[in-house]
Amino acid sequence: METRALGRSGLSTSRLLLGCGTFGGVGSAPELFGLGESEEEAFQLMDTAVAAGITVFDTADAYGGGRSEAMIGRWLAERRPEPRPLLSTKVYNPMGEHEDRGLAPARIFRQLHSSLERLGVDYVDMYVIHDWDPDTPIAETLGALDELVRAGKVSAIAASNVSAEQLAEALEASAEHGLARFEWVQNEYSLLHREPEDGVFALCERNGLGFTPFSPLAGGWLTGKYERNTTAPPNSRMALRPAEYVAYEKEPTYDAIDRFVDAARTRGVSPPVLAVAWALSHPRVTATLIGPRRPAQLQSLLRALDLELDESERAELAELFPR
Repeated sequence: METRALGRSGLSTSRLLLGCGTFGGVGSAPELFGLGESEEEAFQLMDTAVAAGITVFDTADAYGGGRSEAMIGRWLAERRPEPRPLLSTKVYNPMGEHEDRGLAPARIFRQLHSSLERLGVDYVDMYVIHDWDPDTPIAETLGALDELVRAGKVSAIAASNVSAEQLAEALEASAEHGLARFEWVQNEYSLLHREPEDGVFALCERNGLGFTPFSPLAGGWLTGKYERNTTAPPNSRMALRPAEYVAYEKEPTYDAIDRFVDAARTRGVSPPVLAVAWALSHPRVTATLIGPRRPAQLQSLLRALDLELDESERAELAELFPR
């Protein structure tokens, strides 16, 4: 699989990253801890990913309340892959009901220590703030992250779920104080969620940052599986976490998805493949996270790597989804 440099981090990544957010849970939602993929299913996904050439496993301390990191750690201990996949984990969200959150330095140090224990490693390649902390000055957060980089506990840092204004503030703080900077951004990006086009992409380009979007399928909406006046499939995002996607439940979205499904059929590919290919085709996108639930889904999405969309095709597909 093709690899690309991840901003100026010194790291390279395969164009697809394995998202491990459903290992032992569904993201960071405490009410869904214990759901998602079993350890056996997670192992099958990781085996398939490595065989396909995926070089990065993406997780977070709060995914499944620590279960995701723990499963990855046990897989690493059992499989002992060479070379080891790059490990990307995140910090911000609480590990359970009534637990703390945020990016205060003491919490970052504590959370990284616990992540390293669960993963069974001495350092992580990629450490990502999972959200912006309005209660902690970004210079303090960056100071802690810089200390971890200097100590060899973290190779490079990044930011997820940040606005253009927040990213600019963080880059300015790093420059002003001589601290490690965010080398890439991990925000949501898909045909149904195009906010990075409103400033974040431009900042990434000006500052030489990478961009690794998550949710290129918009929570499953771009697969075409959510239909008008029907109940969402069991264990789907709309069945488990509908509040995040309720804004899509309107006629213009259903109409656009119908047209998108036809566009995929015309190209001889599935809607998920076309959706991932569209995200990958943006010139600012370094690599895209995918979160398949089964090995067969992962194998299918590999076709997106061979589906090249030029600028006119990108624009044509984007026009199906008025902003």
